[in-house]
Amino acid sequence: MFREQIKVLDCTIRDGGLINNHDFDKRLVKEVYKAVSAAGVDYMEIGYKNSKNVFSPKEYGLWKFCDDEVISEVIDGIESKTKISVMVDIGRVELEDIKPKSQSPVDMIRVASYVKDIDKAIYMVNHLHDKGYETTINIMAISRDQGAELDEALVQIEKESKTDVVYIVDSFGFLYQETMEHLVKKFKDIIKTKEVGFHGHNHQQLAFGNTIESIIHDANYLDATVYGIGRAAGNCPLELLIGFLKNPKYDIRPILDLISNELVPLRNKIEWGYIIPYAISGMMNEHPRAAMALRQSDKKENYREFYESLINIGFDE
Repeated sequence: MFREQIKVLDCTIRDGGLINNHDFDKRLVKEVYKAVSAAGVDYMEIGYKNSKNVFSPKEYGLWKFCDDEVISEVIDGIESKTKISVMVDIGRVELEDIKPKSQSPVDMIRVASYVKDIDKAIYMVNHLHDKGYETTINIMAISRDQGAELDEALVQIEKESKTDVVYIVDSFGFLYQETMEHLVKKFKDIIKTKEVGFHGHNHQQLAFGNTIESIIHDANYLDATVYGIGRAAGNCPLELLIGFLKNPKYDIRPILDLISNELVPLRNKIEWGYIIPYAISGMMNEHPRAAMALRQSDKKENYREFYESLINIGFDE
């Protein structure tokens, strides 16, 4: 079970921010950083680097933009080997605004991309690599892109990109273990000079199991969040992953304290986790936006009507 190459990346603030418009206060972010640092987690993804010309700071919290000065304020003074990661979306960031690594507290920048935009992702990671950052390409919604276009994208990444890691992202929580095995093997067959990672969503309570499956087939970069916090049903719980790895460099105890002190109270304020509408969207391989909208409506517990609305998509067109 122990494999030295494995790296654990905590997405608590970044993916959790998709619930509350990235409006976590600095105190909480500092507590998460302290806990994951004490736990020996390799990376903490603290949010997005988005352009303020695309998103208004009046509508979103600090972690939608991750200004270097704000990150430094939160992490300074804490003894840590945990590296800082941020995510960028194609078309939502001004690359010229990102300082060279030597002038930034950020260590890794991850580019989220659909298969159709791989050429743009490669351009971005090469630019960011040349600025000194570790980089990844995270292929989103892969449950809908497993054919020839994915193969071509992987070949292009291998030949043309300077990225360090290529991620399988189960955006809709749709994948099962057999498909995970197939995908990791496909990635490993084509990607020879970069690591493979996995980011799972928990709509069908399979994020942890699929993460284990990815480990079995030699994916070495693993995403998780404390108490499974994340958009909709959330993600693979960090505490389960650390418990499974049994790697002496990881210590689950600071994570358990963080859950008791911060995440349990937070769970009473914002909703995430296994809830039937999210399970239904996962079964149907659908983006959870409709399920999230349902949970904000006066029909939030009308599961059958929601299910039937999804199975009828397209029939009346």
